[in-house]
Order: sequence, then C-alpha cells, then structure tokens
Amino acid sequence: MMRQVVVSIVAALAAIVSLPPASAASAAAGKTKAAACAACHGPLGKATMPDAPNLAGQPAMYLAEQLKAYRGGARKHEVMSMMAKPLKDADIDDLAAWFASIQVQVQAP
Repeated sequence: MMRQVVVSIVAALAAIVSLPPASAASAAAGKTKAAACAACHGPLGKATMPDAPNLAGQPAMYLAEQLKAYRGGARKHEVMSMMAKPLKDADIDDLAAWFASIQVQVQAP
C-alpha cells in the first residue's frame, strides 16, 4: 500500500516539476501542483494520513519555509524530503499560496 502511494506521489511530482513556472505566487497554479500532496494532505489540505498535518489555511510564509527546509535537508521526513527535493522556489510559492488561500472554519466544542 505504502509503495503504491509513493509511486503515485512520484508520478504526480514529475507532473509538477514539468509545469511552466509562474512569475509570481499563484494559488491557481498551486492547486494544480498540489495534486501530488493530496495522497497525504487531502485535496483541500485536510490531512488524510494520521501523521500528516493539515495544510489548509496555514500562512504561506510558514508553508514555504517548511518546504524549503525539507528540500534543503534542515527538516527531515522520508516522504517529504523526497517530495520537496525537486521543487523550485516558484513551485513552493505556488503551493504555499494555494494552501494558504483555503478558508478554514474553527468551531468550539
């Protein structure tokens, strides 16, 4: 099962890297690129895996910093390090813009 998820992620990641870069952070471009993230983080940034964080509504600056930390090796996670390694700064900015643009509602218990 995990092998299938990783293979799917790698295939989706290849599609992300082949997309033309946007000139400025683009939530629309990020939405397309985020297809590779959906297996663990869900299509709208609400995690589907128990060890994956929710990304929806997180500040773009925070998300970009974390992806760059995975890419550079300062932050380590087997899957995330592999996913972030080929991302260009523009890809990271687009992904961060997409997840930051998702509205999250919080309700008290």
